[in-house]
Parts: sequence; C-alpha cells; structure tokens
Amino acid sequence: MSDRPSSADAIVIGAGIAGASVAAGLAQSMRVVLTEMEVQPGYHTTGRSAAVFAPSYGPEGVRALTRASRAFFDDTPYGFADSPLLTPREILMVARQDQLGALDALVASVSGETHVDVLGAVALKEHQPLLREGYAAAGMLDRGGQDIDVAALHQGFLRLFKARGGAMITDAPVRGLRRNGEIWSVETKAGSFSAPLVVNAAGAWAESVGRMAGAETIGLVPKRRTAMVVAEPEGFTRREAPITIDVDEQFYLKPDASRLLISPADETPTDPCDAQPEEIDVAICADRIMTAFDLEIRRIENKWAGLRSFVADKEPVIGFSRVVPGFFWMAGQGGYGIQSAPAAAELAAALIEGQAIPAHITDQGFEPGRIAPGRMESAA
Repeated sequence: MSDRPSSADAIVIGAGIAGASVAAGLAQSMRVVLTEMEVQPGYHTTGRSAAVFAPSYGPEGVRALTRASRAFFDDTPYGFADSPLLTPREILMVARQDQLGALDALVASVSGETHVDVLGAVALKEHQPLLREGYAAAGMLDRGGQDIDVAALHQGFLRLFKARGGAMITDAPVRGLRRNGEIWSVETKAGSFSAPLVVNAAGAWAESVGRMAGAETIGLVPKRRTAMVVAEPEGFTRREAPITIDVDEQFYLKPDASRLLISPADETPTDPCDAQPEEIDVAICADRIMTAFDLEIRRIENKWAGLRSFVADKEPVIGFSRVVPGFFWMAGQGGYGIQSAPAAAELAAALIEGQAIPAHITDQGFEPGRIAPGRMESAA
C-alpha cells in the first residue's frame, strides 16, 4: 500500500490505543487507512493513562475483556515490543468504616472471576505503609495487578499495523462523512479517503464523528480526570507498594519511579478538548491524599488532565451501527481502554469480519450484548 492511499477496505478514525489495536487486527486481511487528528498518535487519553492492568477494575464486560487480554500481554507477537509489557503491581482498594458496604459489594462482584484477599487494618498498613493510622478499616487486595508499559503497547500496535501494510495519516481531523451507495467518503484536513467500512475509534470525539455519519446517539460523555506527581516522603523505599484506590474511587496513589502519582479520580463532564488540570481539582486531590495518607504535599512537580469517555453503564460500545450501514463503533472505553485493548480489538475484528468471537474471550463469561450499540435503545 502506498503512503497516502485514497481508498481502502476500511478507514479507522483515531490512532489512540483503540484505533491502533483494531487497525492492526484488520490489516491482517484488509487494506486499512488509519487517520489521526493530531500530528502524533496517542496525544490525548492514551498518552495520559495511569497505566495499570487491573482485572478487578471496571464493570463486568470490561473485566471479562481485561482477563481475556492477559495472554496477549504475556506473549506478544514477535517484534511487537523490546521488553515485557507488564510488571507486577498489586491493587489495593481501601475502605473507611462508613464504606464497608461498598467494599463488600465489590468483593462479591469480582470474587468469582479473580482471586482477591480481604485485609483488615493491620494487614493494610503492612501492604501500604503510607496509609494514615486509623483511616481505613479494611481493604481488598488484588495480587493480579500489573503496571502496563503503555507507550510500548501503543507503539507495538502501530508497528504491527504498518508491518501489515497499513497506512497512517496524521494531522487529519475529520471534517465530514458521507455515504454514496456502499462507499463512505471521509473528508479530513489531509485529504479525502473512501472505503465501504468506517471504524469510529475517535475517543472523546466519537459522538461527534457518529453525528457526522448520521449514526445513532450513544450518549457518550467525556469526563476530565486529573493526575499529578509529587515527591515521595523521605526514607520511603516501598516502590513496589500497591496502587491504592479508594473503594468509591475518590482518589488513588501509585509509586512511580522515585515519585508518587496521585489523582482525585475526578470525572467532570466536559466537551471534547485538550484537557488541562483545574486548580480546584489539584487542591481537592492534595486534600484527599493527605487525609488518607501520612503525607505532606508541599509542591506539585507535574500535573496534567486527560479525558475518559463513558456511556451510561460504563461498558464500551463495540459493534455496527443499527442506523447506518458500514459504520462501526469502537468507543466508550472510559478508563479501561488500555488494559482491555488486546481482547477488545480481537472482538471488534471478529464482529467486522463476521467471524465467531474468539473462545478465549467467551470463556471469560463475556456477553456481546453488554457492549452492543443497540443496548442504549433498550435502556432508554
């Protein structure tokens, strides 16, 4: 395939982790063009992730796709990455006395899928020595967590895509979509591209792309998530300590090299944009972290924000539009898109090509109805 083809079998819009992974899968049997609105792929959500593989994190469909992705992370294709994509990182969900009901519900929801340990206050302090004395009454420890090398994962999919003959066009925001007969025409800043299939993996902009195509509304809401880096306390050496998350997702703290990555776990609805941190969220984060942990935050070394896009039930939206032919949704991955990307891409490729869903996905109890675009109509 030439560097800038005008036509293909499929056009994938968005070269973040969702678009890159599904484009790499489709390029095995199709001519694929991958368009990206920015001058470099992964600029928005993919490049601003907390980078954790958490089998016990997210709604049921997400958890199934995450578990089904583990084999890929452990055994990537030859040449995909130069080093392992995962390194161990336990996940600790903590609960105050008034949050024990939420902790019990969480343990009940995941215990049949993933082995977890319920810890009392003493054991919590052993696993996370930074916890403030008396703050947490109990917690759930997931030993199956891992840190993800997001950059290596993303670049691996892009490398695989190009090796299979795919063409990526950057600095190409979509300006229009129209269908003539059985062919879509995608108008971008970088030119016009045509194909019978469009895959909408545009992240926070996916609803806008759907409107251009005349597809159904899925109710996608981009939500701002703030994160920052602060110094670790003097004498702290437990850099393998777990990522520690409030059971109601009001904060998280993760050792990151010689620093601490922290967040108020905010989910502020916003328009699609290049998200930037708000000072109020930075202040809220510092307050929550210093309340839960024995830390004094004097200076924020770095801060940023990203967008996590959700539909109402927080499951992703993967499947063909029920309104316009040849338009495929790959949207709404929320904060789970990195950890579930390998299986989600395999699922999407199978649906697009009319193949059976791979057994290693269905074996995890995955139900396709959980991610189908039409489910929003049933819930309305």
